[in-house]
Amino acid sequence: MTSALGEAARPAEIPATMLAVVFTAQDAFAVQEVPTPRPGPREVLVRVRASMVCASDAKILAGRFPATRFPHVPGHEFAGEVAASSDERFAAGARVGVEVHVGCGTCDRCREGMYTLCLNYGKRETGHAHVGFTIGGGLAEYAAVPIAALHELPEHVTFEQGAWTDNLGVALWALERGRIAAGETVIVIGPGAIGLCATQLARALGAGRVTLVGRGNRLSRVRDMADEVIDAANVGRLRGAADLVVEFAGTAEAARDAIALARRGGRVVLGGATGNGVELSGVDLSTIVRGNLDVLGSLANPKGVSGRALALLAEGKIDVTSLVTHHFPLRSFAEAWRTFTERRDGAIRVMLHPRAES
Repeated sequence: MTSALGEAARPAEIPATMLAVVFTAQDAFAVQEVPTPRPGPREVLVRVRASMVCASDAKILAGRFPATRFPHVPGHEFAGEVAASSDERFAAGARVGVEVHVGCGTCDRCREGMYTLCLNYGKRETGHAHVGFTIGGGLAEYAAVPIAALHELPEHVTFEQGAWTDNLGVALWALERGRIAAGETVIVIGPGAIGLCATQLARALGAGRVTLVGRGNRLSRVRDMADEVIDAANVGRLRGAADLVVEFAGTAEAARDAIALARRGGRVVLGGATGNGVELSGVDLSTIVRGNLDVLGSLANPKGVSGRALALLAEGKIDVTSLVTHHFPLRSFAEAWRTFTERRDGAIRVMLHPRAES
């Protein structure tokens, strides 16, 4: 048998076709058999073991990412094992997690280590790739992944935990952007997956007190992840209380709250509004100027930060297992999608298992 890799392979190892979620067109998807991807130069083939659904997938499906072309295999939060490789750094059998941004490596931003801001975004011929966005992702049995996106999983980190490689890096980078220091008072706005990672990481980095602000049923699930959990409706009592505020809710209201909650001379990191269309109004600029606030944007996970986050995960400093509220086989993607988008039963993250029985 000759596989889609163009070389002899036993069917049990690398089949010619695979099961994958396919966004066939805007607002349309199917689970279907497609050719197993052929890894290109500086890529390996990853056999996906665990993959999650993210709000960004909903934006992709809605056509809000112009660089994504349909039909498209989504998925950017996943882990697995290398199935085929010509690179000795990641040999077949290596257990890997994936961060999604790969820069061209030569533009000014990439040379600074800020490959998440690559000036050649979407230009595959330059070496740029955004896994699950501009190239196929991990909601499939296999994915062709650039070597630059791979992190070898520490020995005691499972595939299910390794699927958090990208999220943990995003959360840790926001805290590093905010120059978190031991003993500080930190407020995290947004009890979604990344906000909950940031809450736990702040504790791991020595924050003196961590408060989580949010709303909805999921708050009852995560009360032990912060020193205090409060409903967003009651956030006014925390005004001016925080050395550092990290926002991952993605709304204008949350951004306004974040600025109001910082003490004079404090720092605010806004990381939630990654898509177009959210405008900030209603903020008295003197709050920032006279308060001498640092208000910073934070995008994704540059400078190898996901590797540092995995080290903290391996040390048991972060619990991501309890954040996966629902599990489904890949064939049941439609049900998994509804569970996530409708936040059924307080869903936080929904995980798909490509090799599970339907």
